[in-house]
Amino acid sequence: MATIEAHARAKRSAPPGGKVAKYNWLGGSLSWIWLIIGMLPVYWIIITSFKTQSNYFVTNTLVPPSSVTWDNYKLVLQNHVIHYFFNSVLVTAGAIIPAVAISFMAAYAIVRGVGNRWLRFMNSLFLMGLAIPLQAVIIPVYLMIIRLHLYDSLAAIALPSIAFAIPLSVLVLSNFIRDVPKELFESMRMDGASELGTMLRLALPLTRPALVTVTIYNGLGIWNGFLLPLVLTQSENERTIPLALVSFQGQFGVNVPAIAAAVTLTTLPIIILYAIGRRQLLSGLTAGFSK
Repeated sequence: MATIEAHARAKRSAPPGGKVAKYNWLGGSLSWIWLIIGMLPVYWIIITSFKTQSNYFVTNTLVPPSSVTWDNYKLVLQNHVIHYFFNSVLVTAGAIIPAVAISFMAAYAIVRGVGNRWLRFMNSLFLMGLAIPLQAVIIPVYLMIIRLHLYDSLAAIALPSIAFAIPLSVLVLSNFIRDVPKELFESMRMDGASELGTMLRLALPLTRPALVTVTIYNGLGIWNGFLLPLVLTQSENERTIPLALVSFQGQFGVNVPAIAAAVTLTTLPIIILYAIGRRQLLSGLTAGFSK
């Protein structure tokens, strides 16, 4: 009787078709190893932020501190990191909002105006921007900022960031808008909707995953940007978070625990932003880069 019940339970748990599920143990093991490797720097930064500078050099770097100290976080807050934090917020928001808005309108025009030569030329121009690294044009950008009398200001960082965020954003958004069925656009036109109304009422809601994708991706790059703030600003009042970390470097050494504490604090907004838009980000990446 027990044998019959065991056989029935095994039959109910078997997958459809009578096939036995096979587990990829090698792939699963490699995935866990890769996860550990990826999380190891995060673990190191967190535990280092709670160590004193003297204990950091005499203890194992991967061993948690015996006594937790909050002095590093106090030192970070005393060095005006909150001011630098708000500078980074202003630069990131001031660059991302115009860049995403311009990229969305440009992508919609490129997709809807397929036969327009001018729009095809603009699309090629946007794609050409992907091949130009920031390091190659930093001197012309510096000269233009000087001519515009914007040197040593947050606008000097935001304006070039907008320009370098647009090409990839246009590529992702245009690929996503192409996936929208043409019948939906035709039905909107038959209902008497204008191109502006179609863009705002049809294309905008359907491309929300792609908008979240380009917002997070470009926002992360601008938030962590170092070259533009280094070249285009000078005064301490206009520093952003990456430049603020330099203040913890002395003449004869570097306060590594304080830098780890500052990195931990400044990473929290990115983690929160990713947690909020995680699903939209993944779906946007799948649709945008699957072409």
